[in-house]
Amino acid sequence: MSGDSGGGGGGGGGGVRVLSTPDHHGYSLAFSPFTPDLIAVAASQNFGLMGGGRIFVLSVSGGQTVSSGGWGSGLLDVAWSEAAEGMLVTGAGDGSLQLWNTTSPQAPVQVYREHTKDAYSVSWSQTRDIQHFVSASWDGTLRVWDPNHQSSVRTLVDDGSLVYQAVWSPYLPGCVASVAGDGGLRIWNTRGKSSQPTLKVRACDGEALSCDWCKYNQNIIATAGTDRNITGWDLRQPSQPIFVLSGHEYPVRRLKFSSFLESQLASVSYDFTTRIWDHKQASVAGQSFQRHTEFVYGVDYSPHAALLADCAWDQSVVVYDLSHIAPPPQQPLEPPPPPPPPPPMMS
Repeated sequence: MSGDSGGGGGGGGGGVRVLSTPDHHGYSLAFSPFTPDLIAVAASQNFGLMGGGRIFVLSVSGGQTVSSGGWGSGLLDVAWSEAAEGMLVTGAGDGSLQLWNTTSPQAPVQVYREHTKDAYSVSWSQTRDIQHFVSASWDGTLRVWDPNHQSSVRTLVDDGSLVYQAVWSPYLPGCVASVAGDGGLRIWNTRGKSSQPTLKVRACDGEALSCDWCKYNQNIIATAGTDRNITGWDLRQPSQPIFVLSGHEYPVRRLKFSSFLESQLASVSYDFTTRIWDHKQASVAGQSFQRHTEFVYGVDYSPHAALLADCAWDQSVVVYDLSHIAPPPQQPLEPPPPPPPPPPMMS
């Protein structure tokens, strides 16, 4: 990882700031849990179809690239360590995982190679009782890793084939949620003896692409995917969703619950928009931002302040200061248009 003065950003006005990932298309981003001003962005050349990848660490206030490091394959996801400041892990299109020290010129400091297809998701454990991260891959597996060891400590096989995302519970030690190409949501106990999920829910009429846990209720989780909906589930009674949010015109690529507001979440989509929702007002359209000219792939809330960030294939990162953005007048949802043909799924 090397120091860099490129990737300058500009003020967007109205509580919005625009940063950039030059010559690389953004796939995922994450605010640092330690340093409020830093965002890490996993990005790929040529839309992830060929070429290399790069991890960018950007300064929100300064707008510049603080450090960056390259990899021979596109980078698809990023997660910061919850224990070691400046450490993060990425997943790549060649199936490998990289552990980076963002303050060191040597990068990566560790490489993990077990997945046989795209490592599409990485998530660092949130409960802090043990420092593991989990990866999910298009090879149909989830793997749990101790960053200090070269080999995974646990492998879970998902019969949904392509696994798009796996996320640790912020409350329940050893508990992971995942979503897959068969539309399924699965809950796993990584500390149990069984290799089967403890719960399986048909979450999407299509491919389920993203999931996230509510930060204030250990039983609530949301999913999203190619059916364009965001669906909420209470794991105590998972037979029916507790909310369905509609409004995106194309598949929902990723979603994230707010760090500070229990019922707020954000989503990004192939329709070029980022939306903020209140799931307690499911009949009301979410607040929509269209700051990008390409697919929007990554989204994250800051754990420190009222900031939301997204990244897209147009090589830009937009940071929204939600304390300075007034919500629009509430409008009831209109019936959605007929679904258009989905864009091709790309790694």
